[in-house]
Amino acid sequence: MFCYQCEQSKAGNCHSAMGVCGKDDYTSATQDVLIYATKGLAYLAVELKKLNFTDKKYDLFIVQALFTTITNVNFDSEKLILQIELADAYLKEARQILINKGGSLNDAPEFAHFDFSKVRKNMDDFIDLHGVETRREKNGRLLTGLEELIVYGLKGAAAYMDHAHVLGYENEQISADFNSILSYVTKPHTADELLGKSLETGKLNYEVMELLSTANTTTYGHPVPTKVNINVRKNKAILISGHDLKDLELLLQQTEGLGIDIYTHGEMLPAHGYPGLKKYPHLYGNFGGAWQNQTKEFDTFPGSILMTTNCIQRPRKSYEDRIFTTGLVQFPNVVHITDKDFSLVIKKALEMPGFTEDTPEQTILTGFGHNAVLNVAPQIVDAVKSGKISHFYLIGGCDGAKPGRNYYTELALSVPQDAVILTLACGKYRFNKLDFGDIGGIPRLLDVGQCNDSYSAIQIALALADAFECDVNSLPLSIILSWYEQKAVAVLLTLLYLGIKNIKLGPTLPLFLEPEAVQILVDTFGLAPISTPEADL
Repeated sequence: MFCYQCEQSKAGNCHSAMGVCGKDDYTSATQDVLIYATKGLAYLAVELKKLNFTDKKYDLFIVQALFTTITNVNFDSEKLILQIELADAYLKEARQILINKGGSLNDAPEFAHFDFSKVRKNMDDFIDLHGVETRREKNGRLLTGLEELIVYGLKGAAAYMDHAHVLGYENEQISADFNSILSYVTKPHTADELLGKSLETGKLNYEVMELLSTANTTTYGHPVPTKVNINVRKNKAILISGHDLKDLELLLQQTEGLGIDIYTHGEMLPAHGYPGLKKYPHLYGNFGGAWQNQTKEFDTFPGSILMTTNCIQRPRKSYEDRIFTTGLVQFPNVVHITDKDFSLVIKKALEMPGFTEDTPEQTILTGFGHNAVLNVAPQIVDAVKSGKISHFYLIGGCDGAKPGRNYYTELALSVPQDAVILTLACGKYRFNKLDFGDIGGIPRLLDVGQCNDSYSAIQIALALADAFECDVNSLPLSIILSWYEQKAVAVLLTLLYLGIKNIKLGPTLPLFLEPEAVQILVDTFGLAPISTPEADL
């Protein structure tokens, strides 16, 4: 297999039969074939729209197919084959509709003519002909890398779009833009054109994050600053991980009055700040840290575990019988729940011992979304003008296991005592349990939320810029991001689309970005790799 879509691929480019994430070559091939077919469907959806025909099932499939192939989402090749079969059926249907409406397939790219019956028995041969390595040889590393940058950005945006869809929020224009951008990479373009389209992808992601923010806050209220237990108490327990707030709500509803405590894990931590979720008294606390530590942490958790979206790792045998998946995340030999009836999760939790004793109380803070922070904006502005706050550091992003990520802990500990740290995504787990104190009642560490809450961080920055009558790049604000997978790529493209400059990115730059592309981003936006905390400060 060849895969370089995540930060782990730096460790050998995932050229072996097994990726660093645990994805085998056959699963990798099925994902690549699914994306190939999805590109074809996106092209047909664009052509059909020109003929005043749209079908929401195509739009939803395209988004979910993109999300499915993000790192650490779906490792189940049998289920991926089912998705390819569905894509194949949609392609046949869309081609026929196009012809019936007077359209033509004469200029359609090869993606639109995908026929799974000709591919199924020789998927490796198909990938050899159409995979990344072949395209690099044919089109060059720069153009192929820029095409992948767009696709990876779309994958990240698709994750957020699916979360919004789960809550009943859709947008016809955003769906059309997904199709249009994905269709764009089915035909050749220059490097400048592809870079321009990557910024359009950032714009799309910004609109998707705004839609998801509206969906979350309309459904559950705006997050409020909240103390979250990181201790445990004697009781039966369920651990829920991932990002999907709707799944958490359903689990809380189904466990009411059963004597089971619900603990969040990873990117579910910010859920404690939403009024519509924190009202449940058995949403007790947060257990563990970022996704890359889950095998060790899940191993010690004395209850059942529910994975709601991406970030699953290959489960250990010791807990394989008590971890469950739902939504798009799937893993072979793990029970997948399709109907949102979590009875099996609850049954397993009741069979397990749960926590047998209380541990000393310990809490951390979350819930500093843009609404909460902007409610005290005058206080923050006054603190800056009076010199009490010297600088803001946005330190966050996707965490990972690769050595070098202790940089973010060291940086957070090294910033001046009169500086405020904004953080989001699972990168916060590098330092969010440390005590940073406050500045005149304003906590020095503000947890803005999940990775999709980059939208909140942007709103905070825009509001501060407005208050100081300057642009964001003139604020006393430094942005230091850790990237791991495709959602981080989408967020980075959004920041670049907004014209935000001098971002530090690490621990390494994305492998799919060739030196020529990196140089363009350096020259245009001042993007730079992290070095050492001392030098960067």
